Amino acid sequence: MTKPDYSIEQAARNRGFQIIAGVDEVGRGPLAGPVTAAAVILNPDNIPEGLNDSKKLSAKRRASLWDAIHAAAEVSIAHASVAEIDEHNILRASHIAMERAVAGLSRRPDHLLIDGNLIPAGLNGSAEAVVKGDALSVSISAASIVAKICRDRIMEDLAQQFPGYGWETNAGYPSKSHKDALRNLGVTPHHRRSFKPVHNILYQD
Repeated sequence: MTKPDYSIEQAARNRGFQIIAGVDEVGRGPLAGPVTAAAVILNPDNIPEGLNDSKKLSAKRRASLWDAIHAAAEVSIAHASVAEIDEHNILRASHIAMERAVAGLSRRPDHLLIDGNLIPAGLNGSAEAVVKGDALSVSISAASIVAKICRDRIMEDLAQQFPGYGWETNAGYPSKSHKDALRNLGVTPHHRRSFKPVHNILYQD
């Protein structure tokens, strides 16, 4: 199994770019909660060991990498709210979160590596979209890990305030127990009303 490496970043450095940030988001699929993005500038001389697509790592491994990434890299995390998801659409909201994450970095990157096949419209300057980037680029995989842990923690906190939906384990994704709870307990302020399963429960009459 191939692991992400620094080759995409190195190719950009060979073209003259110095400050390269990986950008990824998490939380497009859930029925509840924000969409969260992270932007990470790695130090090529101090890349944490074991970076990979966050979905391929255990929760414990992700947690140790969270500390390693924050110790060795420049990190910015940002969100788009449920209201923004419902106002725009999930794709645009995820791009807003990415734009905010890039804007929050302490240094302005020369070049961005964006996970996926689209570059958010609000990003100025040099950028490239990298399909399955979290499995190819260590900068993007670092961003995916940071975004996932941050969003999971938000959903764990919300689960304390709104028990019964299982957000501490499903992170707001449409698991069977979550959908059952939606029908039995109703819609919370943190549910995305533009998403079909939520919309259908609100307007089932």
